[in-house]
Amino acid sequence: MGNRLGLSWLPDLSGGAAIALAAAAAVVLGAIVVWRLVRSRASPAERERKRRLGVNATGRVSDANIVDYRDGALHYSYSAGGAEYTAAQDVSGLQELLPPDPATLIGPGSVKYVPNNPANSIVVCEQWSGLRVRHRAHGA
Repeated sequence: MGNRLGLSWLPDLSGGAAIALAAAAAVVLGAIVVWRLVRSRASPAERERKRRLGVNATGRVSDANIVDYRDGALHYSYSAGGAEYTAAQDVSGLQELLPPDPATLIGPGSVKYVPNNPANSIVVCEQWSGLRVRHRAHGA
């Protein structure tokens, strides 16, 4: 005749059996959710790499002023949409793209920013660089 819930495709279950079935289904569902979260979780370095490449793919280029290089981060300022922005980009994972003397980074450069979120910007990534490296005179 079906069960108490009117779902004829389910067998009639006693109260205890219905609870056990629901608990088992909840455990399986929970395990699937946890497995998907763990499997799809990227490391912070991978998330930052994807962010940089996304900004590179969709970003607009503007002039920037690189004001400092400290502790593996480039500090810079730029204008976008009539607003002034000051930002820093962690470039510690991009050392091979930087000059041996970080002091040559200070000065004019270019920035790429996301048009609908200008605060999301980069000065350098794996596929693009806005760095204009100055060559220091000997003895300077």
